[in-house]
Amino acid sequence: MKRLLTAAIAVISMGAGGSALAEDIPIKFTLDWKIQGVHGWFYLAKEKGYFAAEGLDVTIDQGEGSAATVARIMSGAYDAGFGDMNAIIQNAATNPEAAPVMVYQIYNQPPFAVLTKAGGKVDSLASLEGLKVGGPAGSASTKLFPALAEAAGIDPAKIDLINVAPNLQEQMLIQGQVDASLVFNVTSYLNIIGQGLDPDTDFKWFPYGEAGLDIYSNGVMVSPKLIAEHPEAVKGLVSAIAKAMADVIANPQEGVDVIVKTEPLSNGPLELKRLDFALNNLIYSPESKANGIGAVDTERLTRSIEVIKDLYDLPIAPEASAVFNDAFLPTMDMRSF
Repeated sequence: MKRLLTAAIAVISMGAGGSALAEDIPIKFTLDWKIQGVHGWFYLAKEKGYFAAEGLDVTIDQGEGSAATVARIMSGAYDAGFGDMNAIIQNAATNPEAAPVMVYQIYNQPPFAVLTKAGGKVDSLASLEGLKVGGPAGSASTKLFPALAEAAGIDPAKIDLINVAPNLQEQMLIQGQVDASLVFNVTSYLNIIGQGLDPDTDFKWFPYGEAGLDIYSNGVMVSPKLIAEHPEAVKGLVSAIAKAMADVIANPQEGVDVIVKTEPLSNGPLELKRLDFALNNLIYSPESKANGIGAVDTERLTRSIEVIKDLYDLPIAPEASAVFNDAFLPTMDMRSF
C-alpha cells in the first residue's frame, strides 16, 4: 500500500511539472573529475535556478574518475552523478539491485585513448607490450584497458600498468616516466595545450573506439533508490540539466563563465577550448543529432553490453533497460541542436 501511494503521488507530481511535491529534495551529485568546462551545464543549472525550480537542492562535488562515480553512488554517499556507462554495465551484471541507472547520456562517443609521445617507443597498440603504461586507478580509461587490450589483440600481462595520480598523467609521459598514458582525450588534449605543447603534432593518440570498442561513455546516472522514492526528482534533475545544456550550446561562454566563477583558478580560454572540443568530438554525432542529446540507440547499447560482458567475463549481459532508462528524458525540442 505504501509503495502504491508513493507511486500515485509521483505521477501527480510529474504531471504537475515535478516541483510542487518535490520541494527541497536534497540530491548529492558527484562529477567525474575536477571542475572543467565540460561541467558548465551542471553549475549553470544550479546558478540559474533550474534545479530550484524543480524543487531540488543539489550539491555538486568534484570526482575521482568516471568509473568511481558509480562506486560513489552505490555506496550511498551520492544520489546521482556524471560518470561512465560501462561501469554501470559491469555492476548491473554483478550487483543489479545497487547499480545506478543512466538517465541522460551526454558523451555519445567514447573519450578514452592511449596517449604517447610522437617519435617515442609506441607506434601501435601492439608495441605497448614490454613498456610502462600509466593510468589512474579510478579512471574508466584504466578500467577499460583490459577490454581494449583484448580487442586490439595484445597481452595486458606483458604491460607494466602502474597507478598514477590523475593530475600527473601528462607530466609523467612528457618526462619519460611512463611510455604511454590511459587518458580522457577531452582532459588530456587541453592539459597538453596548457603546458605549451601541441597535442596534434607532439603526441600520438590511439582512441579506444578505433580499436573496436564502440561504446558509450559519460552521462547522468542516478541511484535506484532515487528512482524508486523520488521519480519526480529524477525527471526534474534531467530537465534542469537539459535546459542548462541548451543554454551552453547556444552560448558556450556562459558555461565557461560559471566554471571560472565556481573555480577562480580555472583558465577560462582553455576551458572554452575544452568545451568546444567535447561538443564537437564527444557530444555531437549523427546519432545524437537524430535522437537528441541524452538518448541512446538501443541496438548499439545492446552491442556494447555484449562487448563489455565478453571482455570482462561477466556472468550475464544486462538488458539495455537495466542500464539506461529513457523515461525521464525531456521532449526532443529540449535536446536537439
